[in-house]
Amino acid sequence: MRYQIYLLAICIVLLGACKPKPKRVEVVVPKAEDPTMCYDIDKTGPPRYLSPKLVAEIEAIQPAAAMLANNTGMVLIKGGQFEMGGDNDQARTDEFPKVPTKVNDFWMDKTEVTNAQFAKFVAATNYKTVAERAIDVGELMAQLPPGTPPPPPEALEPLSLVFDAPTQQVPDNPAYWWRMVKGADWRHPAGPESSIEGKDNFPVVHVSWYDAKAYANWAGKRLPTEAEWEYASRGGTNGQIYPWGNEPIEEGTVKANFWQGNFPYFNEQKDGFERLAPVASFAPNGYGLYDMAGNVWEFCADWYHVNYYPHRAKNKIVDNPFGPGNSYDPDEQTTPKKVIRGGSFLCNDSYCSGYRVAARMKTSADTGSEHAGFRCVRDK
Repeated sequence: MRYQIYLLAICIVLLGACKPKPKRVEVVVPKAEDPTMCYDIDKTGPPRYLSPKLVAEIEAIQPAAAMLANNTGMVLIKGGQFEMGGDNDQARTDEFPKVPTKVNDFWMDKTEVTNAQFAKFVAATNYKTVAERAIDVGELMAQLPPGTPPPPPEALEPLSLVFDAPTQQVPDNPAYWWRMVKGADWRHPAGPESSIEGKDNFPVVHVSWYDAKAYANWAGKRLPTEAEWEYASRGGTNGQIYPWGNEPIEEGTVKANFWQGNFPYFNEQKDGFERLAPVASFAPNGYGLYDMAGNVWEFCADWYHVNYYPHRAKNKIVDNPFGPGNSYDPDEQTTPKKVIRGGSFLCNDSYCSGYRVAARMKTSADTGSEHAGFRCVRDK
C-alpha cells in the first residue's frame, strides 16, 4: 500500500508540472482494517491468512479420475431456505441474530471421512499432513517481531494435540486436558506408540483445515460452507435444536458419541465409547447423514468471525453465504481461524453443547487434534 501511495504522489507531481497553476489534490489514505468488523470476501485477491506454500501445494493436487462425479457414499441435499442461528438458551452470542439463509442443491458425504478413505488419498498423492511436517522456521519467523531469536530445532518437530484426561476435577482451562504430543498424527492418534490398525471405519483425525482441503481437491469435492453444514445438520426441519429433534441428548436412546459424566475427568461411556466411535454408529438425521452431532468436529470452508451474523443481517446476505472475508476471535485476537461444526466425543451439556445444530466453534487452519475431522460436499 505504501508503494502504491508513493507512485500516486509521483504522478501528481508530474501532472502538476505540465500546468501553469498546479491544482491541489487530496490523497486519501485508506483506513486500517478494523478486525472486529466483517468484510466481504475479495475473490480477486490472494487467499488471506493462509500459508502460500501450502496453498500452492494443495491447489496442485489434481482430482482422481475415479472420484470425479462419483457420488457413492453421498446424499443429495435439496436446497431451500432456513433460519440460521441459535435455537435455545444454550446458544452463544456468535449464533445470533438468526438470519434467513438460502442454499442450493448439493451432495454431502453420509459420514465423516474415514481412516481408510484418507489412506487411499495419501497413497495416491504422497501427501503429508501438517501434523507430520516440521514447523517451517521461515514462515514462523516472518510472523514474529524483528530480532526474535529462532526457536531450538527440537521445538520445530512435528506434533499435534492429544486429549489427556485428568484424574480429578481441574480448573476450566483446556491446558489441563490437552497436550502437544510429538509424533501424534492421523496414523498415530494418541501418540507415536498408538496405531489405527483395525480402525479403517473410524473418522480420520489430527487433520488440519489444509489437510481436509487437500483431500477434498483429490476427491473432486470441496469443504461445506458453514451455511450448508447447518442446513444439512437440521435434516429438513427448521428450528430444532439437535439433528434428531428437540429431545435433550441425555434423555431417551443414545443419539451420538459424546461425553457422559463429569468433564473432563470422568466419562460414564453410556454410548459405549471412551473416545472415537466408528462412523455411522448411531441413527442418521432426516437427510440420512450420520454423526452430524458428536464424534469429531468438522471443518467448514468459512473463516470464523464472531460478528458475522450481525454483518449478514445488516447487509441482507441471504443466498449461499460463503463466510466473511476476514477472521476475528475475541479470545485469540491475533489468530485467524476456520469454522468447525458438530461437536465431538468431548462435548457435553455442562461444557460446550457443541452437538447443537447451530453451535459454532473455531480453530486455526494449521491445527490438528484428536477430536477434529471433516466431511466433503459437491455441487449438484
